[in-house]
Amino acid sequence: MLPKDPHMLASFLNLKLRDFYPSLDALCEDLDADKEEILQKLKAEEYEYDPQRNQFV
Repeated sequence: MLPKDPHMLASFLNLKLRDFYPSLDALCEDLDADKEEILQKLKAEEYEYDPQRNQFV
């Protein structure tokens, strides 16, 4: 289950991306998460996914 709070979600995803997944697509597939929903939720808090860094900034 993913955190509901957007700041906690960004932190959680960045940790998982750093330690376990080569991309957001791989993370979403493994966790059965909706990529577009994550991107929209975090964009509302001014987080953007940077594929070069493989993290939300």
